[in-house]
Amino acid sequence: MALHVLEPKRATLHGQFSRDLAPALTITSGDVVRCRTLGVSWGLESRRPNWSPRQTFGPRETPRDAGPCLLGPIAIHGAQPEHVLEVHLDAIIPGSYGWTFAGEIGFFNTALNRALGVADGEAHLMRWSLDPIAMVGTNHMGYRVSLRPFLGTLGLCPADEGGISAWPPRRTGGNLDCKELVSGTVLYVPVEVDGALVSLGDWHAAQGDGEASGTAIECPMDQIDLRFILRDDLQLDTIRAKTSTGWVTFGFSETLDDAIVFALLVNVQHSSQELSTCRHQYTTMGAGFARSATRRAVKSLPRRCSIITKLETWSGQPMPAA
Repeated sequence: MALHVLEPKRATLHGQFSRDLAPALTITSGDVVRCRTLGVSWGLESRRPNWSPRQTFGPRETPRDAGPCLLGPIAIHGAQPEHVLEVHLDAIIPGSYGWTFAGEIGFFNTALNRALGVADGEAHLMRWSLDPIAMVGTNHMGYRVSLRPFLGTLGLCPADEGGISAWPPRRTGGNLDCKELVSGTVLYVPVEVDGALVSLGDWHAAQGDGEASGTAIECPMDQIDLRFILRDDLQLDTIRAKTSTGWVTFGFSETLDDAIVFALLVNVQHSSQELSTCRHQYTTMGAGFARSATRRAVKSLPRRCSIITKLETWSGQPMPAA
C-alpha cells in the first residue's frame, strides 16, 4: 500500500467530469490518497463581509472549470467498466473557515426562496470559524454548532462524451450532499470508464438532512484520506454506502417520486439479501428500522432530484424465509 499526496493546483483542478481529462494521479488498488481541497466556489480565503470580493483560484479555463471546484481526476490502474470501486473515507479534517447563505443569487431554487420569503433583497451571508480539534463552528454572530464534516461531491467519471456537469448526482456518484458520508464510511461505486477517474470536492463542515438555503457550511478541507480498492467480484446498478450504523442507498431521477421509488427499490433489493428475507417481509419490516425516504430528500436541481434511504443496523434475528 502506497500513500500519495494530491494538492490543489492548475493541473489537479477542474469543474466538470470528462474522460478526456488527463489523470492528476494514477494509483494501484489498495493505495491511499491524502488530499487537500478548496471550497466549492474556488476560494483561496474566507468569505468577506457584505460579499466583498475575495481571492479565488485563477486563471480558470472554460469549459474545463465551469462548475464546482473539483480535485483530480484520480485514475486506478486496471479499473474497467463493470468493476466496482470501494472508497474508504479514512480521515476528513476541515479547514479553519466556512460560510453559508440564504437568499437569491440567481443560481439556486428561486421558487423555494420565494416560498420561504427570502428571495427579495440581498442574500444574507454567514461566516464561520471552524475548530477541527474541538469540532465546533462559531459564526460571526457568536452562534456555535457541532461539526460533522463530510464529502459533498465524490464521483467517478460517467461514460458520456465531452464535459459533463458535476452539479447533478448520478449512479457514479457526484454531488450527493449526503451528511451520512463522514469519516469511517465506505462507498461502493460502479465504474463506467477505464481508470475510473475519481474527482472530489464541495466539502461541508456540517449539514442537516438537506440544503434548504442552497448551502451547508461550505468549507475547504485540510486533509482527506481516501483508500481505494478495486472490486471485480461485485455488480452494482448504482452507488451505495456503508456507514457505522447501516447501509445508505440513493435514487436519482427527473422527478422526486421516481427518485424515491428507485432509492427504496435498491434498499429493498440489498437489504432483503442482507437479512435473508423475501421482499415482502423486508418491506413490512422496513417501516420499523429503515428511515423514511420522503424526509431524506437531499437535493432538487433542474431536471434532477435525489433521494437517500438508510437501513439502520438491526440487532434482531432474521425472520424465517417465506
